[in-house]
Amino acid sequence: MVVATDVGGYFAGRLIGGPKFWPLVSPKKTWAGTVAGWILAAAVGLAFDLFTRVGPEIVPLSVLLSIASQWGDISKSVLKRRMGVKDSSNLIPGHGGMLDRFDAMLGASLFMLALNLLFDMPGLVF
Repeated sequence: MVVATDVGGYFAGRLIGGPKFWPLVSPKKTWAGTVAGWILAAAVGLAFDLFTRVGPEIVPLSVLLSIASQWGDISKSVLKRRMGVKDSSNLIPGHGGMLDRFDAMLGASLFMLALNLLFDMPGLVF
């Protein structure tokens, strides 16, 4: 879901553009990209259900994971701005650093951990 969110957000943001999501924190993110990330995550969840019969609840869960991954990305951007840091490192030039590869995954992982702690989710092991 994290990759679907990132890919959907990137391409919709570039192709459609439009109003910025939170310009002071993450100036390149648009509302079009944000919503496209949710839509693509829902589509991936639906496809997963069609092929595995995991259940239709995977679709809203996919959207929630998408939102959580975006939250992870934005949270790290807030921390970087407050610390006056542009990139997490220069290991991957032009991409904000190595940490940028994991911020969205961290948000989604923490969300799934919270769900697992709050609800009985058979088959989900942490």
